[in-house]
Amino acid sequence: MSAADSVDRWVEAHHDELVATRRHLHAHPELGFAEHETTAYLERQLRRAGLTPQRLPGGTGLICDVGSGGPVTVLRADIDALPLADLKDVPYASTRPGMCHACGHDVHTTVLLGVARALAAQGDLPGTVRAVFQPAEEQVPGGALQVLEAGVLDGASRAFALHCDPSVPVGRVGLRTGSITAACDRLEVTLTGPGGHTARPQLTVDLVHALARVVTEVPGLLGRQVDPRAAMSLVWGAVGAGVAANAIPQTGMLRGTVRVLDRAVWDRSEELVRRLVHRVGEDSGATVDVEYVRGVPPVVNDPRGVALLRSAALETVGGDGVVLSPQSMGGEDFGWFAERLPIALARLGTHGGGDPLDLHRGTFDVDERAIGVGVRLMARTALHSLSADAPAAARSGQV
Repeated sequence: MSAADSVDRWVEAHHDELVATRRHLHAHPELGFAEHETTAYLERQLRRAGLTPQRLPGGTGLICDVGSGGPVTVLRADIDALPLADLKDVPYASTRPGMCHACGHDVHTTVLLGVARALAAQGDLPGTVRAVFQPAEEQVPGGALQVLEAGVLDGASRAFALHCDPSVPVGRVGLRTGSITAACDRLEVTLTGPGGHTARPQLTVDLVHALARVVTEVPGLLGRQVDPRAAMSLVWGAVGAGVAANAIPQTGMLRGTVRVLDRAVWDRSEELVRRLVHRVGEDSGATVDVEYVRGVPPVVNDPRGVALLRSAALETVGGDGVVLSPQSMGGEDFGWFAERLPIALARLGTHGGGDPLDLHRGTFDVDERAIGVGVRLMARTALHSLSADAPAAARSGQV
């Protein structure tokens, strides 16, 4: 029996246990860098499987090697939840007010735990599968940087991850070569002026007008400074200024996000946005202060990594189950892994019927049949990757 067939049998035998694990995690969410109970729970499960997980330096998150020697393939799952209320009426709803798994990280974690346990049950592997249970994906700039700083990726050949996609039916897998998610930075702009009476705007700086110009003109100017194929966008999420109808305020504030699919454009986005905001704001007479926080880079899927995922997906869900994943302007800190090695991220279909339950909403839920699909997909991907990256002599049976 092949290792992949053994994984299939393991998944079938442990289906109920995998669902129970996901429901436990869903009912006990924890926010980024505070995932202490989650980490301890995963640690116990891995040790029961005969594995030796190690905690990341920050105290939450784990690294766990399955197998030994080279090559080394990394599989990554994010373990943190969101600061949102769980609005579902289900037995496994969040037990913690104001926190819930609304982005599928409970599924990602369960899948990786299942892969580690299933592969550990196979005995000898042709290399090492390094499972990374990463904290704080929802933070900016994200817990992935902690993984890089700890040297977890050193010596590995490539890394893979998956993400729940409620727009894709369960039993299907979405793949895409190149940029699949966008870079995401946070921007806060403060304009100041002397203030004054709305009857005499010519004697002061009309701060509300200055804010309005920044809101409307800067996104348009960006579109003329950057290749449209980079898909760069600046969208404002908060605007604030003044109280009284007849008083021009002294300060005003804008908050928004800058997103872009092209890595090279992201590298110069801060300088470009700062320059345009200052140009427009100062042209109105206001004093301009810009706080620009670099968030996460785009996830740019490596072609060879996608080919390995595709081979695994074809074996897992068949040709009709593999679909082209559209690009997303959402951010994902898995992109930081590409600073060290080639990466590829797949979309795991979780829609089981009815209206799609979108991510980052308190109503989000999944069809739990997706868990088994995810375990089979990622285990096969790891096995394909180890085989592809093995030395040629080892593959040919030579010494």
